[in-house]
Formats: sequence, C-alpha cells, structure tokens
Amino acid sequence: MSTGDVQIEFCGEWYGVTREAPFTIGRDADLVVDDNPFLHRRLLQVSWFDGFWLLSNIGSRLAVTVTDGAGRLQSWLAPGGRLPLVFGRTTVVFTAGPTTYELAVHTSEPAFAYTDPSSYEGVTTVGALSLTESQRLLILALAEPMLLFEGSGRGEIPTNAKAAERLGWALTRFNRKLDNVCDKLDRIGVQGMRGGVGSYATNRRIRLVEYAIAARLVTRSDLALLEGEGQ
Repeated sequence: MSTGDVQIEFCGEWYGVTREAPFTIGRDADLVVDDNPFLHRRLLQVSWFDGFWLLSNIGSRLAVTVTDGAGRLQSWLAPGGRLPLVFGRTTVVFTAGPTTYELAVHTSEPAFAYTDPSSYEGVTTVGALSLTESQRLLILALAEPMLLFEGSGRGEIPTNAKAAERLGWALTRFNRKLDNVCDKLDRIGVQGMRGGVGSYATNRRIRLVEYAIAARLVTRSDLALLEGEGQ
C-alpha cells in the first residue's frame, strides 16, 4: 500500500484507492458489491478532501453502520452523511433487501489510533453492554449467516419466525426478547432501534444485526452457544 493510499477489502479481494479520483461502491460502481436490485448503483464513496480521507453515503435510502476496526466506536451513516476515515481499519456494514454486506477500509497513515466518540455527531461508544444468555442467543440466531460465512462479505438475515425456529422458541417469546434487546440498545443511544409502524419490525432486525456485527457484540466463536438450541 503506497503512502497515504486506501485499500478496500471485500470478499477476499483488495481494491486500491488514490487521491486523484473518488472511489465508489455499489451495484454498478468501481467496487461492484452485488447485482442485488435493492442495492443502490452507487451507495458509498471514498475520497480525499482537504487533508482527510472521507467515507460518504451517496445513496438515497440505505443507512450504513461504520465502526473502527476494534468495534470500540460506532456510527450510523445516513444518506447524505460523511465521516473522516481516521483509523487504520474501518468496518462498514449495510443491508440491501434480505442481504447484509461487510467490507473493511484500510488506511496506511491513520490520523488517530483512538478518538473521543463525542467528536462526531451520531457516533456511539461501544462496550459496557450486559446481555443475558437468551438475549445473546437471539442476536446469534439473527446474525448466524453473517458469522458462519465470516470473510465472505455477505449473508442473509433470517426472519423472526426462522430465527425463533432455530432456537426452538415460540414466536411470541422471540418477539418479546427482541423488544427487550432493542429497548436496551436504544437506552444506550444506538440509533435505529425504534421506528414507525409497518417497517419497524424489519428495520430494527436489520439494524440489530448490523450493529452486533460491527460492534462485535457477537463473533463467530460464539456460534457454539447455539449448539443444542432448537434440538
């Protein structure tokens, strides 16, 4: 990686970004993520501006979850928003239709190793979140496809009914536990855990998985906890 340049890692492939031209990510972009019709033709842009690398959400509908490489800092990047890429590794997670994607942005000369999360609007400090065993199992059941194929860069989020079946729970119990988890995250300031009528159930499930993956609430090593569940 040359000095000051950025490398984007997705599905085991590496893409170089230079200061001379913005680099786009989407369905029809410099980095083609997927031919998923729910995905914007150009969702994200990485560019050099005024001495900083910036990640911009240039889509019109999809929000993006962004964390530092260690999952200590988390931001929800809405359409039209942009953030400076100040860490050596930045994880980006987003969902289009039923599919969730993850990629990493690597900078050779990061501005900071760690920064005060209050410096940027919409940024949440990660950590100090206590989960019960059943709450962790619920998150694992929803995030299992992403964790199971870690490194593939994509996975489909199961419906509440399928996740409940995976755990051997009644759907009413699953929904009640999901309410509890979302309420807990909402209380610590995680955005997207509440929404309007109609799209609420789908949106919060997507947002929960994006946050859990990006913030490392659960990892692939935790999947062993699902063994015996639903049997």
